[in-house]
Amino acid sequence: MLSAVRNSRKLSPNTLLIARCLSTEASTTSSSSDLQNLPPPKHPGSSPKPKSRASMYLQPRPAHTAQYQPLHDLPPTFGRNQLLPVSNSTRALLESIVAQFDAPIRYAFAYGSGVFEQDGYGANATTSATTGKTNVHKPIDPDAPMLDFMFAVTHPAHFHSINMHQHPSHYTLHSRAFGSDYVSAVQAITPGVWFNTLVPMNGVNIKYGVTTVDNLCSDLLNWNTLYLAGRMHKPLRIIKDDARVRLTQQVNLTSAVRAALLTLPENFSETELFERIAGISYNGDPRMILPAENRGKVGNIVKKQGSQFKELYHRLVVGLPGVHWPANTQYIQQDISPQARSLHLRKLPVNLIFHLKQRYGVQTKEEENQYWVRLAGDGELPEMLNREIRTIVRRPATIQTMKGLMSAGLGRKISKWWKGAGAGSTNKSDSS
Repeated sequence: MLSAVRNSRKLSPNTLLIARCLSTEASTTSSSSDLQNLPPPKHPGSSPKPKSRASMYLQPRPAHTAQYQPLHDLPPTFGRNQLLPVSNSTRALLESIVAQFDAPIRYAFAYGSGVFEQDGYGANATTSATTGKTNVHKPIDPDAPMLDFMFAVTHPAHFHSINMHQHPSHYTLHSRAFGSDYVSAVQAITPGVWFNTLVPMNGVNIKYGVTTVDNLCSDLLNWNTLYLAGRMHKPLRIIKDDARVRLTQQVNLTSAVRAALLTLPENFSETELFERIAGISYNGDPRMILPAENRGKVGNIVKKQGSQFKELYHRLVVGLPGVHWPANTQYIQQDISPQARSLHLRKLPVNLIFHLKQRYGVQTKEEENQYWVRLAGDGELPEMLNREIRTIVRRPATIQTMKGLMSAGLGRKISKWWKGAGAGSTNKSDSS
């Protein structure tokens, strides 16, 4: 009926309105007759209860927390380069420390000189703290490096609420006074990490950062701040694994290789590659110019952790086009033609590409392939990359350093800086 009315061009709007009402009534009548054919209710003898006065008012909907669906489709061997081995005593100590936290942790890893030995630090913290068995009551070794952890959680306020109740001494006095909402709000400030530092556990001092899984994966993919992604360019020990993080971490490692290759010549050593990768997160970090960090840190890391770096990156490097790195050698060769370099350049993280386009200008009438080849052929590209990485790193690292000034451990950092200054000078003279 309605279609017939629509086909008539001479009917008035009022006639159309009446026709629509009739059509609606017809469909309602039809649907009401269908209801008679529905099966009877499960309890035919029961009659509907009259609504109380309270039920006549609107009630809030029950809260439904979005459940994260883990990735189950990753091949068993995917990301095996990330599973770096440690000694049994180190593994037992790291796992026992993380197991003491009642608050839910989705992904956890340990990193730094306390886990993997660095030149200038001597034995790592786990060697100093235990000889095969963890001892909760063992005295703290003041010369042992701190054990560094990073925890990725789903709901930071929930985590800090539980953790503050279980481990109140981990938080400063003002943090406990303001509560978990305050801590999670401060954590959310760029780069999205909260640190508890100088915490004695199992005979060692630990420092652990708390971030969200979303923030971690976003930085791994996009290099928003490089604060977390840069730390994960270096060897680390995964304690609690997560498929989503492992997937995005593989992208992060490949991005680090591409960025390093774009700043290296045709022939170079694996040590040069590792130092270039390890230095990405320190490029622009204010701690490297203040008395709060070891100035020879990059060289120290690579010198003692060369085998871990090779396990982490060798399979990724040989899988890239135009790169030749035999497994039994320490020397790498790459194609440095603009066409080959453009393949790396256009696949850098989106935030770095955004900064490069701000510097070079976006493409206008030229084709996309020609645009990337032109940028890759620029002789100043290596310096331009380093400059834009410094721009990305500087602000978040400065903010986090200011956030960290409220925590303990500043004196320890200054001590490390002075101790590392001599080591850094020595390493520099040896390399030259």
